[in-house]
Order: sequence, then C-alpha cells, then structure tokens
Amino acid sequence: MSPSAGTLHIVATPIGNLGDMTPRGLEVLGAVDVVAAEDTRHSGRLLAHFGVRACDLLSLHEHNEDERVEVIIRRLLGGESVALISDAGTPLVSDPGYQLVRRAHREGIRVIPVPGASSPVAALSVSGLPTDRFCFEGFLSARSGPRARQLEGLAGEARTLVFLESSHRIEATLEAMVAALGGERQAVMARELTKAYETVRASSLADLLTLVRDDPDQRRGEFVLVVAGAPPTTVNDAERDRVLGVLLAELPVKQAAALGARILGLPRNACYQRLLELQRD
Repeated sequence: MSPSAGTLHIVATPIGNLGDMTPRGLEVLGAVDVVAAEDTRHSGRLLAHFGVRACDLLSLHEHNEDERVEVIIRRLLGGESVALISDAGTPLVSDPGYQLVRRAHREGIRVIPVPGASSPVAALSVSGLPTDRFCFEGFLSARSGPRARQLEGLAGEARTLVFLESSHRIEATLEAMVAALGGERQAVMARELTKAYETVRASSLADLLTLVRDDPDQRRGEFVLVVAGAPPTTVNDAERDRVLGVLLAELPVKQAAALGARILGLPRNACYQRLLELQRD
C-alpha cells in the first residue's frame, strides 16, 4: 500500500507489548514520507525493532508543536504523506497533536486513523464496570488543591470515570479520590498494561489506597484508574435541606459539606453550594 500524497495518518503504536503493533500500522510507517514522533529517540528504536526505515523522522511534542505544525502542514500541502505517532498507544489521547489535526482539517487535508492499542480503552475493557457510557479525564492536576477541586466536580458524575496517572503521584491521587468520591466507591487500578508486570486490581478506592501504601511494587509503572460513576440518589430536596441544616448548626460549612455528602450520597460541591444558600437565608 502506498499512502496517498498529502495525507496525514494517525498511527497507534504498542503501549508495552510489541506484539500489539498492527500490520497496517507498520505498512503505513514504512511507506510515508515523514514520521512525526513525540520522542524521536524512543520512536527510532521502535521503528528499528520492526525494520522500518522512516524517510524523515521529525519531533512533535508539547514544547515545539506550534512551530512543527507549520512545517508539517507545508509538507502535506506539498504532496508528502505524514504519519503521526506518540510514545505509546493512540496519538492525541493525552498526547500532543490535536493542533496539527485541527489545522489539517482546516486546510482540507485528508486525515486517516490507523487504530491500535489505547491504554484507557484496554483498562476499561477489563474493569468490569459499566462501559456503555464513560468519561475520560486523562491526568489530574499535579497540585493537590486543583486536583481536589477537579475530583469534587466529578463526584456526582454518573458515567464511569477513566484517569491516567504516573508512579510518583498514584498514592496522592488515590488519597484525593477517597476524600472526594468516598472510600467505598468501586474502582479498578490497571498497572503496566500489556507489560511483564501487568496487574489489574478491582476493589474499593480505600482498599486500592491501602494496597499502594503497603506494597512499593504497586507504586511503580504507568497507571489507568477506572472508577465507578456516582450511584443514583433518591434524596428529595426537603430531606437534603433538613440534614444539611442540622450539620450547619454544629459544623463549619466545609466540614458540613463533606459529612453531608457522605450521609446523603450527593456530590460534596453540590452540598457546599446549598449550605452557602442556607447560610445566607
């Protein structure tokens, strides 16, 4: 197969196990004029493993995407074919590249997906949690305050939640999830998917936090966290206000919101906002 001139191919690569590289992906990578890669050293080793000789290997990452987009678009408009790959998995899923794809569409350039491995979808498929509706949140903030606020905003989300996380933040993230979503919320921690030390653990958030704290090996590698959505609530407004009113009479607003959320099964942020309204009234 010879890729059409002036076409941008979005090519998935393995997330660990090299056996997951698709024949079609290899065919495209070996035939295009340019391969745009997040890390050319990493991708160069991948291509060498499969015996693929890229005509031209260009870097495209978060620090140079603006300037690289112009270069690649000019080459595409000049009739060259380009493949975009990331360090692992499907490009643009928490990786750079969307500016290039958006610009290609604006310029009338054909964009073709070459599907393959994707860690969020792989984790979701083995989670045992509902997959008919899910919400991909990628990486949470590295800072504790914004991370807590992000999770509080998701506490009432009914869809299954999917997150990515790194080894040096997994413990802090699970702690924040327990605080915002409740330790009893069911979840799956998928670590090092498709690699030699792959583990998939299904339990409550509290139990997963204990596992990570007690076993240093469970703090290594790359993680996908799949978390059950919020359970449906049947609390009516009158009962909600009664409970929150009692708590407000005894506790500061933030503490009342946290405890009210646990008692009522409601998002902490929603309880906090309603407490402020009750306080004003």
